Amino acid sequence: MRPAHTALAVLVAAVWGVNFVVLEIGLGHFPPLLLSALRFLVAALPAVFFVGRPKVAWKWIIGVGLALGVAKFGLLFIGMDRGMPAGLSSLVLQVQAVFTALIAAVVLRERPGKVRIAGMAVALGGIALAAVDRGASGPMSAFVLVIAAAACWGVSNVLTRRAAPPDALNFMIWVCTVPVLPLLALSLVFEGPRAGADALRGLDWSGAGTVLYLAWGATVFGFGAWGYLLRRYPASSVAPFSLLVPFFGISSAALLLGERVSALGWTAAALLVAGITITSFSRAAAPAAPAPAPATPAAVPPPEPTASRTPSSATSAR
Repeated sequence: MRPAHTALAVLVAAVWGVNFVVLEIGLGHFPPLLLSALRFLVAALPAVFFVGRPKVAWKWIIGVGLALGVAKFGLLFIGMDRGMPAGLSSLVLQVQAVFTALIAAVVLRERPGKVRIAGMAVALGGIALAAVDRGASGPMSAFVLVIAAAACWGVSNVLTRRAAPPDALNFMIWVCTVPVLPLLALSLVFEGPRAGADALRGLDWSGAGTVLYLAWGATVFGFGAWGYLLRRYPASSVAPFSLLVPFFGISSAALLLGERVSALGWTAAALLVAGITITSFSRAAAPAAPAPAPATPAAVPPPEPTASRTPSSATSAR
């Protein structure tokens, strides 16, 4: 990846890391499904009126909106509301990198290569070490919900790459319109209208600020930039940067929520950075060979640059 794109990926990881602290604060103001619905409502309006018409097929917008907005964030918010702390959630959710690589290998035929697999293993070892250090601080049901959220994030990553949106911001804004009504309906059914009404009546600057950060920072900027990177690079190259999210999540939780970080926790964070470095600067393996076809100029793929990789039209897009 180009240095500017590497810096962008790290910045997104930082925004998403702090997002867990903001989310924990927000759950003190709103029920989880309602908070998720408000996040996407504020992210979509009024921006949807200024970004123009969708530039990809509606099937991709709806697919990503359901996988990312309803499933991933709905499950994550409920899991944290049921007891998963901010720091531990930021760690567990990063198994999405594994789900993304596995799905991309099957659907997009992307092979990460031995060195890149080793880097991911080092980073995942850091996640495991940090999880041991943090301990089972939440109920098992909450833990399973966050794992399921990670799987849904992996699905949305690959769907976005297949969609190949030419304008990542336009794509993300339209994606944000999809989860609002399903999440509001689920909130009415499972949380009840009274809980939502009480939360809105008691809205203060702290609650409003959490919604704005979740909507404009973590959602519009974060996923807009993430989609832009996935459009330019293989999913298995971009996804490992999300393993930096726990580093920023644990750090911000320590600074803002007073969560203690032990020497073992910082060792885990160092492993994460090492794994990201190995993964980022290793070359991807050549894609799996397609079925035999007549040798024509159009069937021969262009050579892959050594510094960066621009995906072909057949595989670019999320």
